[in-house]
Amino acid sequence: MKFKIIFSFLGFLLVIFIALPIFKMLVAADPGTLVETAKDSEVYSAIFLTLRASLWATIAALLFGVPLAYILARNDFKGKKIIEGIIDLPVIIPHTAAGIALLTVLGRNSWFSKMSGIEIIGTEIAISLGMFFVSVPFLVNAAKEGFKLIDERYEKTAITLGATPWKAFLTVSLPMVKKSVISGSIMMWGRGISEFGVVVILAYHPVTAPVLIFERFQNFGLKYALPVTALLILISLAIFVIVRIFEDKKR
Repeated sequence: MKFKIIFSFLGFLLVIFIALPIFKMLVAADPGTLVETAKDSEVYSAIFLTLRASLWATIAALLFGVPLAYILARNDFKGKKIIEGIIDLPVIIPHTAAGIALLTVLGRNSWFSKMSGIEIIGTEIAISLGMFFVSVPFLVNAAKEGFKLIDERYEKTAITLGATPWKAFLTVSLPMVKKSVISGSIMMWGRGISEFGVVVILAYHPVTAPVLIFERFQNFGLKYALPVTALLILISLAIFVIVRIFEDKKR
């Protein structure tokens, strides 16, 4: 009994630490001001750009990250730890540094720009790529841990019964890790929405919500930054709650 009480108390303190600043901010934001803020074209354009760009990044990560997660979970090979370290690196390094690193590869004077003739800096593509870079570890690691929990014999049995490796992956392995992949995708999407450091270097304009919040706070103070912050949190919270409910009903 004491064990549960102590653990519950410690967990409660953590929840309070996270929830209290958010709750006070939402309470401080006047409902009328929130409505007026939502009507501001600059605000809703920034918020929907942020949600959309992070969604594109998450979809791209599903295409590239899930196969990598499967390979890392199912195979041991030389250099595996190095690859895993590289995947984890964007979580560790300062995101302004990550933005500068991406700028050397994607910038106007980079080899990519010179060879392709394409300039993506200052575009929605650049925003999505920046979000992808810093948040893809969440999806890859979640999917990898999910694949590790699946007994490989299920796949081998399917192949023995005549399924191709592709079919065994799509009909046996992937459905069994659906929960891990969805959770990783939600975490990645949420992380992308909150990204500031990479985005402000790759594309100050068009303005995303975190950049707009910083801009208003820097130029006009807390009073003008608070409504945008509260609105973004409310929209993000509503989306994630709906996704979680939908996820639970699909189980």
